[in-house]
Order: sequence, then C-alpha cells, then structure tokens
Amino acid sequence: MRESRYPHPLIDRYASDEMADIFAPGTQARIWRDLWIALAEEERRLGVDIPDRALHAMRTARERIDLDRVAEIERELRHDVMAHVHHFGEVAPEARGHIHLGATSTFVSDNAGLVQHRDALRLLRERLRGAIGDLAAFAREHAAHSTLGYTHLQPAQPTTVGKRACVWIQDLVHDLEQVEATLEGLRFRGARGTTGTEATFLALFDGDGEKVDELNRRLAERFEFAGCYHVVGQTYPRKVDHGALATLAGIGISAARFGHDIRLLQSFGEVEEPFGSRQIGSSAMPYKRNPMRSERICALARHLCVLELDTSWTASVQWFERTLDDSANRRIALPEGYLAADAVLLLARNVASGLVVHPAVIRRRLRHALPFLVTEDILLAGVESGGDRQELHERVRVHALASRARLDEGADDNDFFSRIATDDAFGLRRDDLERLADPERLVGRSPQQVERYLEEVVEPLLAGAARRPAEELRV
Repeated sequence: MRESRYPHPLIDRYASDEMADIFAPGTQARIWRDLWIALAEEERRLGVDIPDRALHAMRTARERIDLDRVAEIERELRHDVMAHVHHFGEVAPEARGHIHLGATSTFVSDNAGLVQHRDALRLLRERLRGAIGDLAAFAREHAAHSTLGYTHLQPAQPTTVGKRACVWIQDLVHDLEQVEATLEGLRFRGARGTTGTEATFLALFDGDGEKVDELNRRLAERFEFAGCYHVVGQTYPRKVDHGALATLAGIGISAARFGHDIRLLQSFGEVEEPFGSRQIGSSAMPYKRNPMRSERICALARHLCVLELDTSWTASVQWFERTLDDSANRRIALPEGYLAADAVLLLARNVASGLVVHPAVIRRRLRHALPFLVTEDILLAGVESGGDRQELHERVRVHALASRARLDEGADDNDFFSRIATDDAFGLRRDDLERLADPERLVGRSPQQVERYLEEVVEPLLAGAARRPAEELRV
C-alpha cells in the first residue's frame, strides 16, 4: 500500500479482489482491445479492406498494455480513449490505420461498461445464491424453534427462528430474481456511430444497411449479448445504469434488514453473529461482543442505497444525444455500487454461515412475555366456562396491568397466570393456562411454512447452481 495515496476502503478492506478486478484499469484496457480486434475482424469479414498483417498485429499485441504510457499520452491529448488508441498503435504499428475504424469513443467505453455490468452481475448472482443457501440451512435447522415475535419492536405472537430466517431469505430471493431480470435485459450498444445513426458504418459498407445490421449482430454475439439496443444516442440508455443500481440497492435493502435484525437479536442475547476466538469487541470494554459484521453490513448498505439516487440524476440529465457530465460520475458510482454490493453479500454470508443461537435465552424471554400474549384465548376459555365477556375483559385488563407494574418494579417472574387461576370468574386452572400458552400451539403453521418455502421456492432456485464456500472476511 502506498502511504502517500488514499486507499479506497471498498477495495482495500471490504469487497473481493474478484469484483475489484472487473473494474480494474487493466481489465478495462483488455476489453477495449478485444472490442477493437472484434470490430476490425468483423469489418474485414464483411468486406472492408483490412490486411491480415493488421489483424495479426492487433491480436499479437493484445496483452502489451503499459498503463503508465497511456497516462503519459492522455496528459498530452486530454482524451482517455485516444490515449489507448495511440498506445495500441505504438505496440501494433502495422494496425495503426485500422484501429477504431468507423468507431466513436463510446464504442469501447460503453460496450466495455456493459460487459462489466454483465460480469459483475454474474458474480453477485453467485454471492446471492451462497447467502440464500446458508440461510436456508439455518432456517431448516430451526424451523420449529419457537421464539418471541415482535411488532413495533414490542412483544407479539410467537414465531419460530426458522420462520424469521425465511423472511430474510425471501428478500434475497427477490434480489436474485431482479439480478436475473437485469442480466436478461442487458443488450450491447454495438457499432452505432457518433450519435447512434450508424452513418459512419453505412458509409464504410457503401450504403449497405444489411451489413451494418450484420456487423452489430456479430459483435453482440461475440460478447455474449442477446442483441443490441434498438435505438441509442452516442451512449447506451443511462436508464440501464439506473436499473442496475436499483437492483443493487435492493440487495442493500435486504442485507441491511438482515443486519439490523441480527443486531437487535444480539442485543437481546438470543442470536449472535460469529465472533472470532481472538476478536476484540471493544478497546475499553474487553467483555463486549459487538455485532461488528452486521453493523458493517448496515453501514455499507446505506452507501449502496444512496448510489441509486446518483444514477437516477445522471439518467435524467442526458441532453439530446449525449452530454459528458455522466462520465466522471459513472467512473465512481458504478464500480462503487458493485463493490459495495459485493461487500455486503460477503458479509451477509459470513454472518449467515456462523449464526449462534442461544435457546435458554430465547426460552426465558418467551416465557416472560407469553402470559400476556394469550389474553384472547383466556377470554374465549372463560366465556366457554359460562363467564360474561365484558366482565372478563375488565378483569383481564386489571390483572394484566397489575402484573406489568410488578415486572416494571423489578420482579423476575410474571404472575399474570397466577392471578387468573385464583380468579373464580374464569374457571381456569394453572395447567389450563399453561396449555393455552404452549409455544408449539402459538407459532401456528410456522414450521410447515418454513418447510414448504424451502422445498417449493428455495431448493429449485438453487438446484444445479454451483455454490462456493463462504469466504473469509478481509478485515
């Protein structure tokens, strides 16, 4: 690491080298050269006079990229694409007159950007499948493990640990579907000329529009795209960038929701994220086990979600056929979006694959709240025993408030059932009340919902897809 240069945290601390490599200058330079080589080869096949020696020189020099030399040329020309064109000509002099023939700068910059979108989305698809798979294993293990449910962050009807995990999984499944849809919708810009009219290529092929179409069909096929966008200006539609970042923001939303829940559960002592044997929770309080990974998920997801707004502004201010105020912006927003999404999914999987459940704490917290959660059942049972519902409702209210006040004053046990059992108006014994408060009864169909969701949705979604092992965090 150079001490005199700011290290980008997404690259140096959080995202994977694999994602960073997709947006690395060397990777981009190679894609640009692949585009120039493909353009020249297909132009030659369609009748343009490009000699074999030029094509051979371009292929031979593909890997001879000196980014320092490119930077030197760019300082003189003030044009990044032309700096690369000149450098390619230096290392492949026999091809100088045929490199970039008929093309404008966005032939390489935009088509390469679409390749980067595609490759980065494919990597995120793998990341999502990994996180979903790990959470699915956790959900199946704890499908019937009853736990206190919450609405408004207040105790509510019990659910199960596995059912709650399926809520997290469902969000990620939606994200996986959005990634697939975004990938399916990607198209190539192709060779379309300065304002997208294809005039330059029409002239190159002596007015033969079918050859222009064939050139673009072949280029799209070579770079694994289903076709080209029907109409473009100088650039591909910038709404494509916004759509991709909206998909990534969706990943941020899901990951943050998962991270927030783990942070709350860890504060309750019910479920914890992994904690290393040598990990330090606090420099001042050595006993602490802070949810550092989940906090990092939430922090990076916040940045990721904000980047969607960035691309929405860019897409909205593209004047006529093109304006260059998207260029500097996209150099930052697009790579950072993918790097941040990569980072939060690496973290989410790391947490999901090592979650620690504390059953004793869950039982204690559930037992503490359960008596208040069956008041409607108590009323129904009391009415069946011959009581008046309105009178019983008032008695329940009085007993519940008295028990709550006792708990607020520091009592360890909830005496609500004892109060009801000694109130003859209800006609209920203590064991009757305990049966009403059986967690297995109160969680409803949660275990069955978990099994059905995993079998009908998650397993088919992951079937046949290779899954990598969870990666170790970089920092």
